[in-house]
Amino acid sequence: MYCESKISHIDFAHIEHIKPKAEGKFPELAFSWDNLGYCCPKCNNEKSDKYHTELPYINPYNENPREHFYASGSIILVKEGSERAEITIKDIGLNRPELLEKRLEKITDIQNTITACFRTKNLVLRANALAELENEAGPSKEYSFFVKSLIEAHAA
Repeated sequence: MYCESKISHIDFAHIEHIKPKAEGKFPELAFSWDNLGYCCPKCNNEKSDKYHTELPYINPYNENPREHFYASGSIILVKEGSERAEITIKDIGLNRPELLEKRLEKITDIQNTITACFRTKNLVLRANALAELENEAGPSKEYSFFVKSLIEAHAA
């Protein structure tokens, strides 16, 4: 939900309480569907019971992350001084080293595909490659936020 990593094929995913269920925080939301999300163990552990009522984390289920973040290579950055984006990145560790490495692998693969796509003279091959690139930017794909940013940079 936060880092876009595919996890269920290598680890058990966590059900994340967006607002912590801990005593003294939001125990009444422990079983509220609107307060649950699918999360990797790293993001869930980083966030732990942290929550800032005045600066809630960006919730990708009901907000568009592109309004708060932008991608620069494999790094996620704050858009337009969004304090909520800044605290989300910091508290959840959205630029942790292993995540930067995995994102870089993905965007390098996508960049190589883009290069090959525009190198070919065959319009059918180019159309197929462009369709596959669009597929890789789909919301269910790993690191789609970064893939979509890379594709948009080439479209400009």
